[in-house]
Amino acid sequence: MDWKECWDKRIVKDARKDENLIKSLIEMSSIKEKIVNSVEIDENSALVYIPTAYDSLRELIEALALKKGFKIYNHECYTAFLKEIINEPRLGEEFDKVRIVRNSINYYGKRISIEDARKVINSITLLRKKIKILLGEIKK
Repeated sequence: MDWKECWDKRIVKDARKDENLIKSLIEMSSIKEKIVNSVEIDENSALVYIPTAYDSLRELIEALALKKGFKIYNHECYTAFLKEIINEPRLGEEFDKVRIVRNSINYYGKRISIEDARKVINSITLLRKKIKILLGEIKK
């Protein structure tokens, strides 16, 4: 789904820049990241912690979208936002990959190996860092 389709379907709307909400999303994201980083990943914990790590990433992207004046109501439109509005196609593609893994766990009961779980969580960690740079939370 591209950005135009997101607009046409009203999955994206203009939003006022709500600094309190942006701050809250960043804080919630950090709490989830700490929880994910505090647990040893095994085949069972991965089923819980990949969706949690994904949520921590999505919250940062939501904060970035709000900072840019958008409210996004669909995870696929976060991909379009990163690719087309932020002009970071690789970030969008990487986000979409972890979104698909998270969806396969949450909606289809797919299990994931420890090795793959670690790769996904590492990907999410790198994406979080890049989004935090875009948010101005950390320096390059």
